[in-house]
Formats: sequence, C-alpha cells, structure tokens
Amino acid sequence: MWSSLNSCIADRVACSARDGDVHGQPEKSSENEIFRAARRRLLLGLAALPFAAVANPDPTAGLKRWGNGEFRRFGFLVYEATLWAADDPQRPPLALRLDYKRTIAGAAIAEASVKEMRALGGDDVLLKRWGEQMTRLFPDVRTGDYIIGQYRPEGASFYFNGRLLGSVDDAGFARAFFGIWLDARTSAPELRAALLRRS
Repeated sequence: MWSSLNSCIADRVACSARDGDVHGQPEKSSENEIFRAARRRLLLGLAALPFAAVANPDPTAGLKRWGNGEFRRFGFLVYEATLWAADDPQRPPLALRLDYKRTIAGAAIAEASVKEMRALGGDDVLLKRWGEQMTRLFPDVRTGDYIIGQYRPEGASFYFNGRLLGSVDDAGFARAFFGIWLDARTSAPELRAALLRRS
C-alpha cells in the first residue's frame, strides 16, 4: 500500500514540476510561454530582415528619373509610364513603371506585349515561350495598380504594387520587352520621346 501511495505521490510531483507547480508554488507558465513566443517571433523577424531586403529591393534604387508620358488607346488613357535609368536611358540598368488607369486582365497585358514584340521583329518560337512566361507572371490590374519592369543585363524582373512577381532571366527577352517602349520602331513614338526626355 505504501509503495503504491509513494508511487502516486511521486507521479504527482513529477507532473507538477512539468507543469511549473513545485512545492505548491505555481510558476507563471502561461506568462513565460507568451514571453518566449513573443521573443521567438521577434528573433525570427529580425533574422528575416536581410533576406527581405535582398528579395525585394527597390528596382529604381541608384537610377535617375528620366521622363514620363501617357499611353492612350482609342482616346482612352490606359496607363502613365515613367522611366528610371542610369546615364543611357536605352540600356540596362533601367526601370519602367506603368501606373494603370483602367482594369486589364494579366493575360491581355501579356498578349499585347507579344503583339508589340512581334511587330519589332521577334521570333515566333521565342515569342510563344515568352508569352507563356508573361501570362504566368502578370496579374490582372485595376485603376491605381502599378507594375515596374526592371531591365538588367541578364534579364528582367517585374514588381506589382511593390511586390516582386518574378523574373525572366533571358537577355533577349529583356531587350525585346523594353523595346516596346524604347525601340525607335515603337508603335508609340510620342510616348518614347517623352520617356527619353530628362525631367
């Protein structure tokens, strides 16, 4: 009987110690657990800061603002474009921001981009692949949304309302895509002239 009683007492003491109740003095385990959880969240947040800065840099950082202008279709304002570049506004690095004034499906943006690139002499096999990549990348946009295209020597990255959408790591794609606005054969020569004019 004594052994079973001692065993029962030992079990209770062990359980109390695990639960933070030793010698009848409850340890404020819930407060300690809250503190530990908050500290863990803070440390994880601080650890993630350098990675967030690398993953989502400002695509216009280190570039000068050049010109801006409007793109209209059938008289309707579709977007306002603004160009950032280094000393040469037609070579990377540069960034082009499009502030949308209408609701447009992402697939329609990709389709229009392919059409413009084709008019500048794009290869159909490449255009098909690039069109599929852009369709996956570009979201539907509404009035007030913006997309920034970042032209790098090795490709292009795209940002939607400040959030990185993704990249196409293909120098040929980047050259053809930004040619829509910057090539001398663009279908919007007035917008091109406005973008290449220094503010």
